Amino acid sequence: MVLAISIGPALWGVAINDIDFSSKLEGPSWHHPFGTDDPGQDLLARMLYGGRISLAVGLAAMSVAILLGTLIGALAGMSRGSIDAALMWLTDLFLSLPQLPLLLLVIYLFRDSLKAMFGVEGGIFIMIVVVIGGLRWMPVARLVRAQILSIREKEFVEAARALGASKLRQVVRHILPNALGPVIVAGTIDVAAAIIAESTLSFLGLGFPPDIPTWGRVLFDAKDYLDIAPHWALFPGAAIFLAVLAINFIGDGLRDALDPRRVL
Repeated sequence: MVLAISIGPALWGVAINDIDFSSKLEGPSWHHPFGTDDPGQDLLARMLYGGRISLAVGLAAMSVAILLGTLIGALAGMSRGSIDAALMWLTDLFLSLPQLPLLLLVIYLFRDSLKAMFGVEGGIFIMIVVVIGGLRWMPVARLVRAQILSIREKEFVEAARALGASKLRQVVRHILPNALGPVIVAGTIDVAAAIIAESTLSFLGLGFPPDIPTWGRVLFDAKDYLDIAPHWALFPGAAIFLAVLAINFIGDGLRDALDPRRVL
């Protein structure tokens, strides 16, 4: 899929904004393998172009969520008393906030300034990644904290502590490698949530512009034509499904490969 969205637009030379009303809402054919949409635009060209943005948003937002969640969860798990309580209070606070109104508020406040700094596409991409990733770190933080609370009392951690290992070395060398499995699985799930969140923002007019076709945007555009043009929704939906499934398989493989308890 990455290879297809990387070199596909160069091999399939149809422009994403070519309009042909004479072939609107056509099903898959030799000229349009994925069919066309309401203005007659080629869906294959739009899918190949939009896949770059959708996968980049999903993976980047997942990385932000994992980094924040792992950092806060590790600090909370290794700390005691007021620091742990304060970090968990902050996590519960973010969990209680309504995400969609908060997304809209942040985007409304910072959209224009980021567009001026990084351009339309770059500014919106950075804004969406930071906002989505910044609102999805809480489950990762709670998961990492729970794993650390369980693992830090194990015998091998006690042995490292007795040998004089610092808290940082205990976390990085001994505890986090044993807690990576659940974190990786949770992170792969966030890819789908990030893609859906991006498509929701695009549908509300606060994400990428309408002329930039992400998978979520194409899927939302097709919702009013499910009865007469089901292919319009089938292909972007299948692309999101297959991308998430493949990332989950990669996550399972990484979990097995990084499991310190695995005997080779």
